[in-house]
Amino acid sequence: MELYTNLRAGEKGAYLSIVTYIVLSIFKLTAGYLGNSEALRADGLNNTTDIIASVAVLIGLRISQRPPDDDHRYGHFRAETIASLIASFIMIYVGIEVLISAVKSMTNPVEVTPDILTIFVALISAVIMFGVYKYNYNLAERIKSTAVKAAAYDNRSDAFVSIGTAVGIVAAIIGFPIIDTITAFIIGIIIIKTAIDIFKEAVYLLTDGFDSKFLAKIRADIERMPQVREITEIRGRQHGGMMLIDITISVNPNLNVRRSHDISNKIEQHIQSLNSEAVTFVHIEPYDPKEMVISEDDYHF
Repeated sequence: MELYTNLRAGEKGAYLSIVTYIVLSIFKLTAGYLGNSEALRADGLNNTTDIIASVAVLIGLRISQRPPDDDHRYGHFRAETIASLIASFIMIYVGIEVLISAVKSMTNPVEVTPDILTIFVALISAVIMFGVYKYNYNLAERIKSTAVKAAAYDNRSDAFVSIGTAVGIVAAIIGFPIIDTITAFIIGIIIIKTAIDIFKEAVYLLTDGFDSKFLAKIRADIERMPQVREITEIRGRQHGGMMLIDITISVNPNLNVRRSHDISNKIEQHIQSLNSEAVTFVHIEPYDPKEMVISEDDYHF
């Protein structure tokens, strides 16, 4: 199944993020302590949480690849969404820790000027993280993975954070050391903001939130099919990378099973052409028990 192949491909993005974050967190924390930059240390702490978050995404992708069993008839695809949710909790915790540390530094300031080397560390990190973001975002778009896309947005946030860190360090070096601490505070806010966005997306999917515009598109397309007399109900939900669509339609009650089956197939094929990962369940009901004549439209495909 292509969906399982996509999940395995998603692991590459998770591994890339983990390795990158490990290297950068060590790089930033070391340079931050030796170079006296609180903003760079905060950025490094941010990357340590990203390691844990990326591991959670990797575990989620692994669990999602398990085949359906007696307790999970639809498979385990939602595990990657749960992984995104866990990652957001970890990020919120560290973001709060960064804010507390920054506030303590503001209330008890220490006049220390960061080393100029910390600027280059921050800028190099920004370039690397933007490259990782582009890779993971393109990968997420290709394999339709919410977990990998969440990781990509986190990568992009980290790139911006590193740019902000560089700006704060420059300001501190030219005579405004408080800017370095303020930058650390802003980094904490950005970490929490990114975490909340990931949290909201995960909760939206786990509570069966779905794109109403896509359902409206499906409804409009099916209503144009001459064999369909009425659409009684249409629902959709996301199950990891798989899209589940439930549709109840009314057709001429005098159609035989073969014709009704052909109508169902036509609907399923059309929806799959709109989204290759869509799995559609069509329930057919009789439109009008009094209708006895089968029109030519009922046979036209």
